[in-house]
Amino acid sequence: MGNGGRAAARERAGRTVLKARRAAAHLVAGRAPASRATGGPGGRRALLAVMALCVLALLPAAWMRFSADGHLRGTADVVRTEVAVVFGAGLWGEEPSPYLARRLDAAAELYETGRTEVVLVTGDNSREEYDEPEAMRRYLVARGVPDHRIVSDYAGFDTWDSCVRARKIFGVDRAVLISQGFHIHRAVTLCRSAGLQAYGIGVDDRHDVSWYAGGAREVLASGKAALDVLLRPDPVFLGEQEEGVTRALESAR
Repeated sequence: MGNGGRAAARERAGRTVLKARRAAAHLVAGRAPASRATGGPGGRRALLAVMALCVLALLPAAWMRFSADGHLRGTADVVRTEVAVVFGAGLWGEEPSPYLARRLDAAAELYETGRTEVVLVTGDNSREEYDEPEAMRRYLVARGVPDHRIVSDYAGFDTWDSCVRARKIFGVDRAVLISQGFHIHRAVTLCRSAGLQAYGIGVDDRHDVSWYAGGAREVLASGKAALDVLLRPDPVFLGEQEEGVTRALESAR
């Protein structure tokens, strides 16, 4: 190698050492070196912003899972509770959806085994042609729960509304809540925030596409739920107090 070749090699080696020193300085200062992948400082800031938004989006769901974990039970070991609350989960025509049917099956089992005396079914009846509570009542009666032991809340438009109405309208202060696993943490957290001493049963179900879609939806719903706990809004429809649960409990004695 001639003198010119050796000089070029020394220059390349010098540049490599200089880059290494600069990278080390960035790491010591707690910064990542600029790269084409991040597009320089602007790219790094955008990446950090996206990461921060992801963390913020997941915080409410993580908080609700942590908050509810100590209050979950199974149908065989749930504490005997006078009232069970079943949340609506959609209809197929005039019949409960498969997810809702699983919830109602669990409620019927609790009644049959004497672990609960009254079932409060709460769902959407905002349109005349769509009546979740009535479909839930029919399903329970067909499975052996007496009609006079079932109480209907026709204005349970979302989980927060159902929890607040159970406490303020129906006078429930202690209940076992029944829903799918992806929803039960939010339900327990919201009902306990609304003043109920609540326990939850997450019913088993197939982990299919709908299940995972429900889990993804919970991330967004948990954000709204956190605002509900913070702001404590009135339900869409509050109305006057009802004695349906009280009368149903009296008939059970």
